[in-house]
Amino acid sequence: LHSAVTRIQVQRPGFNYTFAHICILNNDKTCIVDDIVHVLEELKAARSSNRTNFAITYPITHLKDGREVYNGHQLGGVTVHSKDRVKSAEAIQLTYYLQAINSLNDMVAEKWESIFCDTVELFQKSNRKVKMYPFTSSSLKEDFQKTSRVSERYLITSLVLVVTLAILCCSMQDCVRSKPWLGLLGLLTVTLATLTAAGIINLTGGKYNSTFLGIPFVMLGHGLYGTFEMLSSWRKTREDQHVKERTAAVFADSMLSFSLTTAMYLVTFGIGASPFTNIEAARIFCCNSCIAIFFNYLYVLSFYGSSLVFTGYIENNYQHSIFCRKVPKPEVLQEKPAWYRFLLTARFSEDTADSEETNTYESHLLVWFLKRYYCDWITNTYVKPFVVLFYLVYISFALMGYLQVSEGSDLSNIVATATRTIEYTTAQQKYFSNYSPVIGFYIYESIEYWNTSVQEDVLEYTKGFVRISWFESYLNYLRKLNISTGLPKKNFTDMLRNSFLKTPQFAHFSEDIIFSKKYNNEVDVVASRMFLVAKTMETKREELYDLLETLRKLSLTSKVKFIVFNPSFVYMDRYASSVGAPLQNSCISALFLLFFSAFLVADSLINVWLTLTVASVEFGVIGFMTLWKVELDCISVLCLIYGINYTIDNCAPLLSTFVLGKEFTRTKWVKNALEVHGVAILQSYLCYIVGLIPLAAVPSNLTRTLFRCLFLIALVTFFHCFAILPVILTFLPPSKKKRKEKKNPENREEIECVEMVDMDSTRVVDQITTV
Repeated sequence: LHSAVTRIQVQRPGFNYTFAHICILNNDKTCIVDDIVHVLEELKAARSSNRTNFAITYPITHLKDGREVYNGHQLGGVTVHSKDRVKSAEAIQLTYYLQAINSLNDMVAEKWESIFCDTVELFQKSNRKVKMYPFTSSSLKEDFQKTSRVSERYLITSLVLVVTLAILCCSMQDCVRSKPWLGLLGLLTVTLATLTAAGIINLTGGKYNSTFLGIPFVMLGHGLYGTFEMLSSWRKTREDQHVKERTAAVFADSMLSFSLTTAMYLVTFGIGASPFTNIEAARIFCCNSCIAIFFNYLYVLSFYGSSLVFTGYIENNYQHSIFCRKVPKPEVLQEKPAWYRFLLTARFSEDTADSEETNTYESHLLVWFLKRYYCDWITNTYVKPFVVLFYLVYISFALMGYLQVSEGSDLSNIVATATRTIEYTTAQQKYFSNYSPVIGFYIYESIEYWNTSVQEDVLEYTKGFVRISWFESYLNYLRKLNISTGLPKKNFTDMLRNSFLKTPQFAHFSEDIIFSKKYNNEVDVVASRMFLVAKTMETKREELYDLLETLRKLSLTSKVKFIVFNPSFVYMDRYASSVGAPLQNSCISALFLLFFSAFLVADSLINVWLTLTVASVEFGVIGFMTLWKVELDCISVLCLIYGINYTIDNCAPLLSTFVLGKEFTRTKWVKNALEVHGVAILQSYLCYIVGLIPLAAVPSNLTRTLFRCLFLIALVTFFHCFAILPVILTFLPPSKKKRKEKKNPENREEIECVEMVDMDSTRVVDQITTV
C-alpha cells in the first residue's frame, strides 16, 4: 500500500508530480514518512534473512540505527508480551505530509489527495481481508457539505407536509370564513424571507454551509406563529365592521407582540453575527437568520397584511374562500346536489342572532375544541394535581439528564453518516485511543540546561508523559557514562554538540536544538523542543481537552517559558469557543432583553413569569437532550439560543393576556388567554412538528442533532403553554380580585311612576315605570 501511494502521479501540462515532488523533506532531503514504515521495512528484512531476534516494543521501539521512535499513534489494538514486546496489532495508521508553499503546489496537493482516496479504495478491492479508511485534509469539508445534498428530498417532503397542514389549519366548514389561502400565503411569506436572506448572503460573497439547514426551521417557528396570530385576531373582530377597521384591529392586537419578539430575535442573532463570535459557520448562520427575520417582519406587514385585506373583502362580499365566487343563499342551495351544498356551506349574518354573532368562527375545529373542551378540562380542580405531579416528574428527569451533560467534540457529530470521516474517526477511536497524539513541547528561551534544578523543573513539568526528547536521552547518556548531570555550562555544550549529537542513535535530535554563538565564541542553546505523549482512556477527547488546558495553565505559571502544540489542538480550541462563544452571546442578549423589555411591558410581573418559563424550558431541553444522547456542541448550543426566542414567542402573549387581565378570577383569565392565543400556538406547533419529522430520517449526524434539539424545544414549550402555565397561573400570583364598582351619589337612579286610571272608576289599570 505504501508503495502504491508513493507511486501516485498528478498529471500537469509538461510534468507529472509524484509524492516525492510535493512531500515535506527531512534535513537529508528525503521525504518524511512515519517511523512505522521503517519498522515494517526492518521487519521484512529480518524475515527475508530468517532472523528471529527482531522485536517491536510498544509504545517506544528501537530502529536498527539505534534511534528510539514512538509508535503509539501508529500501531493500534496492540497486544504485548512481557517487557512491552508487541505480540500483535490490529491496526496501523500511515500519515503522509504534503507541502502547500504556493498556489500551484496547493492545487497539485489537492488533486493528489483525491487520487490518494481512489488509490486506497482500489487497493481495498484487491485486498478484501484488510479494511482501509482513507482521510485527507479536505474530507471533513466534503463530508460536512454532503449533509445538504442528502437532505434535499427530505426537505421537499417537509415542505409538502407543512403546506398541507398550514392550509388545513386555516380551513373550516364555513366556505366564506375559511382562510386556506392565508395558510398557504403565510408559509409563502416565510419562504420569501428565507430566499431573500439566502440571495443577499450569496450576493455579498457569503459562504454556504450545512448549518443553514436550520434556518428554515427558525423561520418556520417564528414566522408562521406571527401569521397565525394575525388570523386569530381577525376572528375576534366584528363582522359588521368595515375591512379597514377589522384590519386596523388585527394590527393593533397582534403586531405589538410580534414586533417585540422580532426585535428579540434580531438582538439575539445580531450578537451572534457580530465579531464577538469567532466561529465563522455560527457567525454566518446568525447573520443569515437576522436578515431572514428582518425581511419576514417586512413581508408580514406588507405582503401578508395585504393578503389578509384581500381575503377580508372576499369574506365581506360572501364569496367562496377558495374559488372566490359568490355564495348563493340557503334557499337557492336547497335546489342543488348534496356535494354542491357541502362545498358552499356558509352562515349569513341575517341568519345569525345578535347574541350569536361573535360565535360564527366556532365551527373552526381548533377554536371549538379549545373553547368547548380543553379550557374547562385543564382548569378542572381534579386535573390540576396530576399536572403538577407530571411537572415534578419532568423536572426530575431533566435534572437527571442535566447532571450528565457532556461537551461534544467528535468530528462525526457534524457530518453525514456513511462517509470517510465517520469511518476513519470510528476506527481511530477504536484502535488508537490508548495514547494521545504527539504533543510538541517547545522551550523558547535560553535556560540553564546544565543546572540540576532546571533539569528537575523540566522533568517535573513533563511528568506523567511518555517523553520522546533529546533532553531525557542526553541525561540518560550522561548517566551511562557515569558523568554528573550538573555540568558547567561550557562542558555541557561541548558534551552536547561534540559527543551526544555525534552518536548515530542520537543524531536525529539535532533538529530539536537551536544553538547560537556569542561574540566570545561561546555556544548557547536558545531554544529546544521535545515531544510528549499522554496515556488516555476511552474518553480520549475529553481527556485531551483537559490536558490542553492543564498544560496551558502550567506554561503561564512555570519558571521555564514554553508552549505546547498539536494540530488537534486547533480543533479543540475551535470546539471550546464554539460552545463558549454562543453561550456568552446568549447571556449578553438575555440580559439586554430583560433590561430592554422592562421599559416596554405594561407589568413587570410579565418579565418575572417569562424568565421563569424560559429557565424551565431550557433546563428541560438540556436534560432531555442529554438523555437522548445529544452532546453540547456548536449545533445544539445554537438550538438552545433559538429555544429562548421560541419560548418567548409562544408564551409571552399568553402571560401578557393573563397578567393584564382585571376584574375576573384567575381561572377565567387563563381560559381567556388560551382561547385568544391557544389556536395560533397550536396551529404553528402542528406545522412545526410536521415539518421536523422528515428531518429525523436524513442520514446525517448534524441533522440528527438538529432534529432532536428542535423537537424537544417545540415539545417542551408546547407542554408549558398548554399544561404547566394554565395550571400554575390559577393558584399563583397575580391575584384577580373582583372589583365591585361603587355607585356614585351624583348618578343615583331616578324613578318616575305614572298611573293610568280608568275614568269611570278609581281602579288602576296600568303602571309605567321609567328609570
